[in-house]
Amino acid sequence: MLAAEVQRITGEAAPHKARGGVALNASWRDAMRLNLHSRLTQRVLVQLWHGGYRNEQDLYNAAGEVAWEIWFTPAQTIKVEITAQHSPLTSLNFAALKVKDAICDRFRAKRGERPSVDTTWPDVRIYVHLTTETVSLYIDTSGEPLFKRGWREDKGDAPLKETLAAAMIAATGWDACAGQPLDEIAPLYDPCCGSGTVVIEAAQIALNIAPGQLRRFAFEKLLPFQPHVWQAIKDDALKQQREWPAGHAPIVFGSDVSFRMVDFAQRNAERAGVAHAIELRGGDALQRLPPSERPGVMLLNPPYGERIAAAGVAGENASARAQRMAPRAPRTFTVGQAAPPTPGQGRESAQMADGGDGSDFFNQLAAHWKSHYAGWSAWLLTPDLKLPGKMRFKESRRVPLWNGPIECRLFRFDITARKPRTEPEA
Repeated sequence: MLAAEVQRITGEAAPHKARGGVALNASWRDAMRLNLHSRLTQRVLVQLWHGGYRNEQDLYNAAGEVAWEIWFTPAQTIKVEITAQHSPLTSLNFAALKVKDAICDRFRAKRGERPSVDTTWPDVRIYVHLTTETVSLYIDTSGEPLFKRGWREDKGDAPLKETLAAAMIAATGWDACAGQPLDEIAPLYDPCCGSGTVVIEAAQIALNIAPGQLRRFAFEKLLPFQPHVWQAIKDDALKQQREWPAGHAPIVFGSDVSFRMVDFAQRNAERAGVAHAIELRGGDALQRLPPSERPGVMLLNPPYGERIAAAGVAGENASARAQRMAPRAPRTFTVGQAAPPTPGQGRESAQMADGGDGSDFFNQLAAHWKSHYAGWSAWLLTPDLKLPGKMRFKESRRVPLWNGPIECRLFRFDITARKPRTEPEA
């Protein structure tokens, strides 16, 4: 999906697909366009050196050969980040230190002064990637990861990253709507919309709004940057946006069991410039009827995890039953996870006690879909590979996706109406 998107944005030949990303030969303007327009990319890196190595001194020599002085000045701060795949080196921290030393030594030799290190908010990020035998040196053009679009200020617990939401939409094929007339676009509905990530991404795709239009990028601090060129690229992106006709019905819909989260989604949609193209309402996923007379695409990421359960009536019932049966004991939480919110504070508020898997919720959700959503296709992201069996659904497609470190599947279910019961003959 990323390779197809990169090819569409740059117009270059098909990129080379590699582990964790794609590579292509492109221009400096293409690097800026990718930062502005790519929905699936985490960051755009320019490769400055690639070759073999055997030890830390080889890394020092490689970094010393790069003309860093044409990219930034010694007055700017730097940070070296290193990743490795089966590297024989014993200490990646020491390897990163050797690269940093080479950069500083080259500046001292060329300019008589060296850049400082800032590990929190550096002006320039330098990435080093090691394999068993090769080292690649990159300079980052993005800065903050590209999933940070600039519109999210209100959020709940465990929000979905914008890049993953865009990948979910791309997997369904709904992103092709960018080239279709508005009246021909199938409706898209997220019944567990949370703070609005999926619906906002979808609305921006439909209106051809560049995802990076509200934020700044690292390339704006690099020496090759030319403000007038960047302004022309942004102006061109604005010209490509589609105007939403006055009075036209929404094509993207979202709802959530928590009205507080619906308020968050509404405010986020306003900052993203798509509030007029989205209809947001409160309501339980087990009770909401289709938001459109035309069948469309349902796309949802129901809450999951050790302490985050599926919201809805069934989730609440399961929680109440489990809490009545569970012994009173102090509750512990994994480091890095937030404590569960109090009831009514978010879509995660329908908590289930330890061991709850949301089976009641998903069984009732499947029944609700069969009763009211005939003709729709439902795409559901979950780490539970056995979920189709629990829902008594047969998936027509499964797409592997990662939600951070969590391996998930995006299941597609083609919904047909329930068969009417036949009365036994007398």
